[in-house]
This record gives sequence, C-alpha cells and structure tokens, in this order.
Amino acid sequence: MAEFHKIFEALKWASSFLRENGRDENIGEMLLCHYLGMNRAKLLAELREDLDDQVKAKFVEDIDQVVSGVPVQHIIGYEEFYGRRFLVNEEVLIPRPETEELVQGLLARIERLFGATKVIKVVDVGTGSGAISVSLALENQQLDVMTVDIAKTSIDVAQENAGQLGAKIRFFEGDLLGPLVAEGMKVDVVVSNPPYIPEEDIATLSTVVKDHEPLRALVGGRDGLDFYRRFMKEIPLVLNEKGIVAFEVGVGQGEAVAEMLSDSFLGAKVEVVNDINGKDRMVFAEIGF
Repeated sequence: MAEFHKIFEALKWASSFLRENGRDENIGEMLLCHYLGMNRAKLLAELREDLDDQVKAKFVEDIDQVVSGVPVQHIIGYEEFYGRRFLVNEEVLIPRPETEELVQGLLARIERLFGATKVIKVVDVGTGSGAISVSLALENQQLDVMTVDIAKTSIDVAQENAGQLGAKIRFFEGDLLGPLVAEGMKVDVVVSNPPYIPEEDIATLSTVVKDHEPLRALVGGRDGLDFYRRFMKEIPLVLNEKGIVAFEVGVGQGEAVAEMLSDSFLGAKVEVVNDINGKDRMVFAEIGF
C-alpha cells in the first residue's frame, strides 16, 4: 500500500499518481472530503491530521478505480449541480458545468419574457439525472415543469433526485416530445441537452465517458445533429404561440442548430451563446415575442 499517514501526504501521493495516469489531480481532494464529511476549507485546515487506516485503504482503492477509468462521481454517488447534490449512476449522464450555464441563461430569459405570468409550462427533454428540470423547478416557483426520457432507468434516478430535493415535476417516459404530442399538451418552454456527439467521435472520447456513461445520452447520429432535426418537426406541435426553445449543443454546432430554428420559426430571435470557455454551447430561440 502507498506510504502515507497524514491528509497532506495522501493528497500529495494521489495528485502525483493521478497526474501520471492522465486523470484530474484534484480528485483526491474530492474523495477525502467525501470520506471525512468535510468541505474543502475544513480539509485544507486539517492537512496535518492523521488518516484512519480504514479511510486510507478505501482512498487508495478508489484512486486506483479512478485511474482505471471509473468516474469519481460513480464512486461517491453524486455530482454537484447548480448548488445542489444530484445522485448519479451509469444510467444517466453526469451533469456538467456547461449545462449550469444553459439553466442560468434560460432562467434569465424566462424572467425577462414572461415576467409576472403566474404559470409557465416547461418541458425538459432527455431528463437524465433531472439536473435541468429539478434546478428550474426549484429556482423559479412559477414554472410548471414536466420532463421526458426514453429510459425508465434514467427516470428512476431523476425521480429520486426530485424527491430528495423537493422539486415538483411530472415525468413522462417516451421518445423526445412524443408523450406531449400524443396528449395534445402545450408548453411555453422547451429545453434539452440532447445527445450531440457524432458517431465517429465516440471512439476518441475518454474511457471515463464512453465506458461508463450511457451512449444513448451521448451519440447524436452521423454528424451529431439528428436529435435537433427531429425537434424541428415536433416542437411546433407542442409550443405555444409565444415560447422559448433552449438547447445545449456540441462545440461547432451552434450555427447549424441556430439555422434550423430560424428556418422552423420564422421571425424568431435566435442566439448562439458561448460558454465560460468561449465555445459555442447554447442556442436560445425567442418565438412570438
């Protein structure tokens, strides 16, 4: 077993080992905070404290798992998103920081465009862990949120997150907007982070992603745009006269998706928005305003 006894020695060993193996060297901090029930500030304040042998053994075991490609979120069982803790497993995509920006941008547009409207109906398509739908429902009490996913196993995770976090959401199992179309339901907002990775790019992804996250949540057809094309046929069937469409997109896909929205909704205000890293990551359409 690795030779260390104190917290700072464990972090130093983990950081070096992870870096040598091409993994995020900060994962050691995340694991120790989890095991010791501390936040980062408290962990750093106690760097010279001894590590319990049981914690040390678990730490080494889990660092080895991370090096082998297992996402740290699957080891600890959760990921932080929009200030909340979401349960995750192999049935859902691990929420990313970029998607927080999608939620933030959508909330701002809803407030600006709908203002004091008492009830705003929102559908999140491809719910996964429920990160988008739960965050929206908790951040704005005016929102009546429903969500659709094709996989019951994903819905189970999202329902558990909604229950634990106290979000009131209606769940539908089905393909894209199919369940809403079948019921003749109308909404004011459609939001989705659909699968958008081109088929040929899957092989180039890190094993952490391609071997441990559901491919159904990743692959968007030959060019990555299949789901957006399908949305263009279905969204007009469910969106009210005035509405918002919000998509997360893959890098380099922003203009193509924006053009689809402009063609499908004549006169709409369509905007491609870069993420914090300066990459096109979000497309918003304001329709009928």
